[in-house]
Amino acid sequence: MNTTHSIYTDWLIDGKSPLIKERVLLSITGGLIEKIDEDVKKEDLDRSQVTDMSRCLIFPPFVDSHLHLAMSGSISENVRKQQPVAGYDAAEPLISQHLQYLFNHGILAVRDGGDQFGHTERFANNNPIDLREPVILKTAGKGLYRQGRYGSLFGREVKSSRKLSDIADGVLANSDCIKIFHSGPNSLVEFGRQTEPQFDQDELNEFVSVARAKGKMVMVHANGEKPVKQAIEAGCHSIEHGYFMGGQNLKKMAENNITWVPTLFAMKALADNIGSRDKRDVAAQTLDHQLNQVGKAKEYGVNIVLGTDSGSPGVIHGDAVTKELKLLMDASLTLAEAIRAATWNGAELLGLDGKLGWLAAGRPANFLVARGTPAMMPRKMGYLEGIYLDGKPCDESLYSKMPRIGKNKKPFKEYT
Repeated sequence: MNTTHSIYTDWLIDGKSPLIKERVLLSITGGLIEKIDEDVKKEDLDRSQVTDMSRCLIFPPFVDSHLHLAMSGSISENVRKQQPVAGYDAAEPLISQHLQYLFNHGILAVRDGGDQFGHTERFANNNPIDLREPVILKTAGKGLYRQGRYGSLFGREVKSSRKLSDIADGVLANSDCIKIFHSGPNSLVEFGRQTEPQFDQDELNEFVSVARAKGKMVMVHANGEKPVKQAIEAGCHSIEHGYFMGGQNLKKMAENNITWVPTLFAMKALADNIGSRDKRDVAAQTLDHQLNQVGKAKEYGVNIVLGTDSGSPGVIHGDAVTKELKLLMDASLTLAEAIRAATWNGAELLGLDGKLGWLAAGRPANFLVARGTPAMMPRKMGYLEGIYLDGKPCDESLYSKMPRIGKNKKPFKEYT
């Protein structure tokens, strides 16, 4: 017979509600949440039967919906040059190491945005047992980009003589989702510069239709008004980045229930650390514009999902989540709304909403604990008091349940 144990906490964010619950008693039976009581008088509780987490905030595990596990966040030029061309033997232990970092920061599900040789997809396919627990890994394999355009560091070239639909069956076979590069990157020389779409509307429409028929999601790297407009019209599942997309596209995303992953911190890292003063100034302007777009997206009702773009210069796996949360709040989201973007909304996008993202009766008792008041968040979330799986705290080694892939290998020295 399963016994019930209870935890008292001063604050709880359930992942879906815009409100912060106060003076909460969380009852857990058999690894599931039995009930959540609010406005509980702590002095009336039997202290011998309750775990006291006063002055703590409880919330769901994080979901990072856009990162690159085969790359570190190093800003070294040598490392940045070596990472994209490294072989699988160097990438495998680095991917495993990054999964450990993510787990240590309470991130229990991620969506990888691809790498040039599909190392992360290979890692997932080679190591299916235990790999998806406790950190669930969704992969996009090799992103697709038009010959001569941006995307070579992350994916597969589509020759100018071929259409996306010509290669649909092959690229949709092994990945959980597929990534399409439909614009160029953001310029650090000319503020607000936009590029033309990489694919024409008809072939984009056809590819997304085929992907949907096969039950595969399509994530589209798109910046600028025209590339984003075409991706929306094609019916993609998510817009990645979306810089300079404009208000009309934001409204269309809300109307068509298309998710936006704005990846704010990657631009802030560029503004803080990368290149000349002129480039940093352009990056800072670009970030300010994106923050303004996030504020409008909230107003229009766009579904916003947290993605850190970890693996980009200066963006460290795990550590970047709280920084991304802070920027979402700078853009006008409340703490509970930012947490929703990092939990429930991400779980829905990845198809994990039955398992992650929401703390409620009948759902798994997987949650994080941060010591401090809501006003101290998200900063204190970077120093977790505890990670609970099935209602039980992880033991002294937060890595204990992680797959020990490549444990006898190490990435070559300059790679990390």
